Amino acid sequence: MFDQVADLVREHAEIEGALADPAVLSDPERARTLGRRYAELTQIVQAYRQWQRTSADEQAARELATDDASFAAEAAELGARRAELADELQRLLVPRDPNDGRDVILEVKAGEGGEESALFAGDLLRMYQRYAERRGWKAEILDSTVTGLGGIKDATVAIKGKGSDGAWSRLKYEGGVHRVQRVPVTESQGRIHTSAAGVFVAPEAGPVEVQINDNDLKVDVFRSSGPGGQSVNTTDSAVRITHLPTGIVVSCQNEKSQLQNKEQALRVLRARLLADAEAEAEAKASAERRSQVRTVDRSERVRTYNFPENRISDHRVGYKAYNLDHVMDGALDAVIDALAAADLAAKLDAAARTSAGAAKGDEPAA
Repeated sequence: MFDQVADLVREHAEIEGALADPAVLSDPERARTLGRRYAELTQIVQAYRQWQRTSADEQAARELATDDASFAAEAAELGARRAELADELQRLLVPRDPNDGRDVILEVKAGEGGEESALFAGDLLRMYQRYAERRGWKAEILDSTVTGLGGIKDATVAIKGKGSDGAWSRLKYEGGVHRVQRVPVTESQGRIHTSAAGVFVAPEAGPVEVQINDNDLKVDVFRSSGPGGQSVNTTDSAVRITHLPTGIVVSCQNEKSQLQNKEQALRVLRARLLADAEAEAEAKASAERRSQVRTVDRSERVRTYNFPENRISDHRVGYKAYNLDHVMDGALDAVIDALAAADLAAKLDAAARTSAGAAKGDEPAA
């Protein structure tokens, strides 16, 4: 079952040696990429070595039990532990999302529902900021458009994980349409309204990974809008970049200088281009590719936030809980854990079917 582990152990040792090489350390991008892979392989190598030790101890106990029955119980305990370690190792060997160690660019956009949708989009943005804070991550707002009542028409935030704990591994499940049911602050008769906001999540790409030709860019500058210092509304510091080959448009106005806004906009553009390239490649590989909902339509929801009942429901996995107040304060781990568990179960099932198909194909013809 673990035939491929020997190759992974060798790769782990090779990366360990490379990370001690000053030439590698002088290249931050390469060092970071190798560091992510090393952290991933370390879990597998440690689990494999523990499984090997437990298997050896179990075999020794069973041999001793033939002469001394007192070792039988110990052998049984070691056997149960070996089986647990085998299950854990099998989960670790399931093909991992190569972007799990990456930081993310997360966008929130108001949809149907007017001002109430914008207010809900603002609530979602704060929820993700608080979630990042709970995990010790850094959340940096790159661009935002605030409405008159303090809602968010749209906002883009960069979320940076901590160590090998990549933000993408958790937040990749958040993409789609989020629906809210509550009494809006603008409702005078106490009626419950339904509105929606869209969330798009992409792994952040480095300059080396996504090359952008300056000739493919149309850069426009304009005056910033919304709250800010005295320079806001008086200088053309905001930047809008259009990627001509794809038509992708990104903008940034939160920084004070035009140069800073351009660099932040390029970060978002690189993430968008990487996400589109990976989606295209995955679509070619599988007709059953699951994609994030790109339209903000209440009928295409992935999750519902019901404030009167204090209930959160994720429609993809049937998750339901009555702690919406805590979720909006950043307590997202339970619902994300449910999505991650369903994702892992699907991958294990696919791996089992593949193994069964291979075994059947290896059988000699009758």
